[in-house]
Amino acid sequence: MFDVEWLNYNPDTPSFYVVLLTTLFAFFLSSIIAITYEITTQSIYRRAHFLQAIILIGIVAATVMQAIGDSLARGLGIIGALSIIRFRTVLDDPRNITFMFASLGVGIATGVLGFGIALTGTLVFCLGAFILRFSPMSNNNELIGEIRLQVPREDSVRAVIEKVLYRQCRDFELEQIRFLNDKRIETYDEEGRPMIEELSRENLQQFTYLIRLRSRGSVTLLAEDLNEIPGLENLRLNFKKRETKL
Repeated sequence: MFDVEWLNYNPDTPSFYVVLLTTLFAFFLSSIIAITYEITTQSIYRRAHFLQAIILIGIVAATVMQAIGDSLARGLGIIGALSIIRFRTVLDDPRNITFMFASLGVGIATGVLGFGIALTGTLVFCLGAFILRFSPMSNNNELIGEIRLQVPREDSVRAVIEKVLYRQCRDFELEQIRFLNDKRIETYDEEGRPMIEELSRENLQQFTYLIRLRSRGSVTLLAEDLNEIPGLENLRLNFKKRETKL
């Protein structure tokens, strides 16, 4: 019976067995993509709902393509219906968007009975994800460091700082230069009366750098090298993961 239904396939009215086969195949391929994402993703921000979404969106795409068939009117109607839905979920990582589109593409290919295209695309995509995971393009250190340091107001001091950064950092970028004004500090004497002291900083400037360490770079060595700069004051290092900007 299955063979008869398959040979007499009508895209406008697909049989139950054809729909079942396409959705199950989309589920299988989307699951492979989700497993690949789980294995190759280094970030700890891997939510279970996102993995489920990768799998389920393939089934949805296959179902929609089966419902459209060869009917232009159905396609326009579904576009109009989907335009009512507003998707407000933000994917800040372009790699996550790529995996979502991969599952969507597999579902579309499966929905139009392009099983060979869907299978080949899934295998090549997953193989490429594994190759990139273990290639030099895989970013093992996603932490972006911020360095703030106060140095004498001289033109040559910037070259000295960047020479030190070049030894320990893969990338660095000058974010800000400030010329510091005198600082007023309020203290209290033994009787509790306020006293205001002025700290002269007329010959100081503050540099702020964004850095990414080398694969074998050391924060300790970087701090030690920076502390050797003549006239250095108030060195601050802060590392955190920043959002991807497109």
